[in-house]
Amino acid sequence: MTEHTSRPVAVAPDTRPAMYERLCAAVDAAGADRVGVGDAEGLVWADPGNTDDFPAIVVDADRLEWIQLPYAGIEPFAQHLDERWAWTCGKGVYAPAVAETALAMALAGFKHLHGYSRADTWSAPVGRLLAGSRVTILGGGGIAECLLALLSPFGCDTTVIRRSDHPLAGADRTLTVDRLPDVLPSTDLLVVALALTAETRGIIDAAAIDLLPDNAWIVNVARGGHIVTDDLVAALSDGRLGGAALDVTDPEPLPDGHPLWALPNCLVTPHIANTPEMGLDLLESFVEENVRRFCEGRALLAPVDVALGY
Repeated sequence: MTEHTSRPVAVAPDTRPAMYERLCAAVDAAGADRVGVGDAEGLVWADPGNTDDFPAIVVDADRLEWIQLPYAGIEPFAQHLDERWAWTCGKGVYAPAVAETALAMALAGFKHLHGYSRADTWSAPVGRLLAGSRVTILGGGGIAECLLALLSPFGCDTTVIRRSDHPLAGADRTLTVDRLPDVLPSTDLLVVALALTAETRGIIDAAAIDLLPDNAWIVNVARGGHIVTDDLVAALSDGRLGGAALDVTDPEPLPDGHPLWALPNCLVTPHIANTPEMGLDLLESFVEENVRRFCEGRALLAPVDVALGY
């Protein structure tokens, strides 16, 4: 049995009291010695929106070994990643909430709920079945795993595209990224759920969109930068794509008056696939477990590969 040793862990200041208090509670529950940043060996970063202050906060943290970030996508912190420290993130914590949103967006698109919600008069019936559809999930992490479970009752034919072709439970097939052009022509629903890196930025461009059937839908619950926005707008405007449901956009926030707001075959939500109300309980228990592992010298959950950037 691993021996528990209390180690000094700090929680970085946060402008939101609820988040800060819950993460402090997680550190305390894990049995760590909660200290100031200058005395800490571990640091829990609480504020997803405040990255600019990081260098000043850790400048005197000579004992620091490990940093826990509160989000799954670590792009806001990418410029601060440093191999001097071990990094972990919230990868997998929010997967159930995001997968539910991806399913809701797919159903909304297939059932034309976005169109009916905008109508101001009784209209003709529109819609199609999700059941039995050919679904391609771009990304093989926690969101994909949760979404595959949610899709199971629909009897969809599912393909996961990721860096490795190691089989993912629940998928009919798992292929590497170079096979994406082979799969897109037989895809009814494309769900984008992967990390944003230099290699994946713009992965869904005009060439990729043109390979999809004209009635296919794209659901993006990852990052806006995965899709070339101008190419998407052109395809939606020209009827070369059935529709798109976007919880993330490029640029983000999506400016007032942007063409995506007005397109009848586009559903946009303001990056709410996971909200604090959905995720805070999950994050608190996750941080508690990681702090406990840190104190016991065990492998940490959701490590970040500094070289890969996720």
